[in-house]
Amino acid sequence: MKSYKRGWLLLVGILVMLSSPHSQAFWGNENKIKTAVFLSPKFVLGPGSVENRFYYNIDFPKGHIALKSFNAEVIDEAGNPVPLHETYLHHWVVARYFLRKGVEVSDLNDRKKLTSSDYISARNSGICQRDALGQYYGLGSETRKTATHVPDPYGIEVGNPAEIPDGFEEKWLLNVHAIDTRGVEDKLGCTECKCDLYNVTEDEYGRPLRPDYKGGLLCCYDHTQCRVKQGFEDVRRNLYLRYTVKWVDMDTSVVPVKVYIFDITDGWKRSSNSTGMNSEHSCKVEYEIEPCRATELADNGCIDTRRISLDMPFGGYVIYGVAHQHAGGSGSALYREDGQLLCSSIPAYGDGEEVGNEAGYIVGMTTCYPQPGTVKISKGETLILESNYSSIRHHTGVMGLFYILVADEPPKPMNTLYTLVQSQTQDSIILLTILWAGVALMGIVTVIAVAIRYKLKREREDGYEAIMM
Repeated sequence: MKSYKRGWLLLVGILVMLSSPHSQAFWGNENKIKTAVFLSPKFVLGPGSVENRFYYNIDFPKGHIALKSFNAEVIDEAGNPVPLHETYLHHWVVARYFLRKGVEVSDLNDRKKLTSSDYISARNSGICQRDALGQYYGLGSETRKTATHVPDPYGIEVGNPAEIPDGFEEKWLLNVHAIDTRGVEDKLGCTECKCDLYNVTEDEYGRPLRPDYKGGLLCCYDHTQCRVKQGFEDVRRNLYLRYTVKWVDMDTSVVPVKVYIFDITDGWKRSSNSTGMNSEHSCKVEYEIEPCRATELADNGCIDTRRISLDMPFGGYVIYGVAHQHAGGSGSALYREDGQLLCSSIPAYGDGEEVGNEAGYIVGMTTCYPQPGTVKISKGETLILESNYSSIRHHTGVMGLFYILVADEPPKPMNTLYTLVQSQTQDSIILLTILWAGVALMGIVTVIAVAIRYKLKREREDGYEAIMM
C-alpha cells in the first residue's frame, strides 16, 4: 500500500509544481502580460479643423521589456469614443528616440533646434530612408478593429540598456493626425486632403506646392481648415488619443522580433552593378489615383494595382503582417518572386453610424499570423509588394504600407507546446484536462489496488498462501 501512497504524493507534488511561478516556463507562460492605458495631450478641434502634431516624451512603459500590442482611438473629454464621420483619424504613429539627459523637447519646433549630439532617432528596422516611416506602430481609421498583438513567445524588445547610448535616455513620441469633418462640404475630399478644399497653395514651411499636386499631407497640416457648408456651426471639442500598451518583462523566454515597413511608393530599383543591399530606398509614403475610363470599368472593374520588387537586406521568420490603406483600398499583399503568397491584408468597411462601424470608412484590416517558424525570408531574396485601390473615382493622398514582424530564429523548443495554443485560456483548458486525466487515472489505480488488497486478505483468511509481487 505504500506504493499507492507514494503515487498520491507524486500527484500532489506535480500539482504544486505546476501552480508555482517557476513551472510557468514549461508552458510558455513565464511572463505575465502587463497593461497600461494612457492619454495623449489634449487637442482641440472645431468643424473642418485639423490636428497634426508631434508629442514628445509621451507616457510609455519603462524598463527592459517586450511589447505585445498597441491600440488606440480618439475619445472626447468624457471618455466617449468619437465616430470617424465626426473626427477622422488619418493616422497615428508611435516612434522611439534617444535624448541626452538634461535636454528637454516639447514639440517639433524644439526638435528642429536640436543637433544630432542631443537627439538620436531609434528607428524600426525597415528599409525606408531619409526619416520616412521610422515608427514602431502606426495605423489610422482602421485602428479599432485591427489586431496588433504579437504572439507568444515573441515580443518587440525595447529598453535594452545595451542599446541606449551613454548619457542618453530612451523616450517615445506620438504623432496624431485627426480631421474634424462635421459640417464640411465634402467628407471624403477632406479626409483625402484635397488642396482646393483646404484653400492651400503652400506647404507648412511656406514652400509653393507643385502645380500637379492635387491633395495629400502637404495640404492638411496642423491648423489648416477644410471648407465647411455655409452657415454651419458647432462647438469646438477637447479630444485625446487614448492608447493601450501591453508588454511583458524581457527575459530569455522571449524571442525578439524586429519591425519592418514596406512602402508601395518606394523608388528603389535594382542596378546592374549592385545587389541592392545598400541601395537607397526613397519612400514617398502617399500617392494619387486617377479615375478610370468606362472601358476599364468593364475590363477590370476599375482597380488600380501597384506592384514593386524589393530585395531584402535581412532574413528571418515572419510572425505577423498587416497593411495600411485609406478609403478606396481593396487590399494589399506580399509575395515571393515566384508568386507564392506570404501575407495578404484586406480592409473591412463599415455600414452603419455607430463607432467602429462607420459607413464608407475602413474600420479594420485583416492580419497574418503564420505558424511560427514556417514562413522564412532569406537575405537577398526578392519580394513583391502589391497595393490595390478602386479607381472609379479620383483619390489623393492614399497609402500602401505593409508592416511585418520578423524573428531572427524560430521559437525555442521549450515553447513549442505553447505555440500550438494562441491564448492563455486555451492553454489553461489543456493544462486542466491533463491534470484531471491524471487524477482520474490515479483514482482508477487506487480502486483496483483496494480491490486486490481486499481479495488477498480474504484469501489469507481462507488459508491460501499469498503471492509475493
